[in-house]
Amino acid sequence: MSRTPGFAVTLVVVGLACQEVGASIAVLLFPTVGPLGMVLLRLVFSAMVLMVIARPSLRGHGRAGWLAVVGFGAVLALMNGLFYLALERLPLGVTVTIEVLGPLTLSIVVARHRSAWLWAGLALLGVLALGGGGWDRLDPVGVLFALGAAASWAFYILASARVGRAFQKLDGLALAMVIGAVLALPFGIIDAGSALLRPEILGLGAAVALLSSTIPYALELIALRRLAAAAFAILMSLSPATASLAGYLILGQTLTWLELAGMALVMVASIGAVRAASRADADDRSIARDRAAEEETPPLAEPIA
Repeated sequence: MSRTPGFAVTLVVVGLACQEVGASIAVLLFPTVGPLGMVLLRLVFSAMVLMVIARPSLRGHGRAGWLAVVGFGAVLALMNGLFYLALERLPLGVTVTIEVLGPLTLSIVVARHRSAWLWAGLALLGVLALGGGGWDRLDPVGVLFALGAAASWAFYILASARVGRAFQKLDGLALAMVIGAVLALPFGIIDAGSALLRPEILGLGAAVALLSSTIPYALELIALRRLAAAAFAILMSLSPATASLAGYLILGQTLTWLELAGMALVMVASIGAVRAASRADADDRSIARDRAAEEETPPLAEPIA
């Protein structure tokens, strides 16, 4: 298997494409199962696949670890629910662009450099442009759902890091996915009803889970072995563009030039924030190495009188 950066970039792009195709199929299923029924199908099938792959152990975990997994599962259910509720009312590209504001805001908040506010301002201009000159074009409830999904994504990042420290490999994610599926169960049943018993709907739900979760996650894991984390994050910033393309080709959703410009501004802001954070981390590591070297250097001998 190729180990070149170009191959890794291709894997990330393919993963993004799969993710947005999965989201497009989910939108097509909304009239039959509803957005919350789609959430249930995605989480159930994702949980099944992860449990088979990870086979997590239920022993050896303390109270803090289980609380972290339960919180992670709740965030997974909430994030997916808000995302699909937004997709019901907004174009795919617009929804993904607003959702990207979650991790972007998180990176700006934790940043310690003034340049972070430059990217925050650029992102704000992009969000204003998304309204196409007027936010009345966009469903306000859909926008609120998308903003909720953005906030949930930021909490997802924090919860994922906490679970990753407490559980090995995919164990924490698999258990959290099961918890998320259980939490989504009553809402999904109410929204979808008897449609959940139709074999073709179950098959399409499994396809959405594979395209939106399993395949992208596997490709990202392979790509991260060959790409720097900063480069990977920059590539992930392109998700609004892939979402817009999928929305246009599969769902027939068109966007105005001003909306496209807004997406471009948000993507540039995301890329700029990632690059600034990477430079800051490199500077901090360099300072830490210099200090360590100074501490290890023996003092100069006093001159002999």
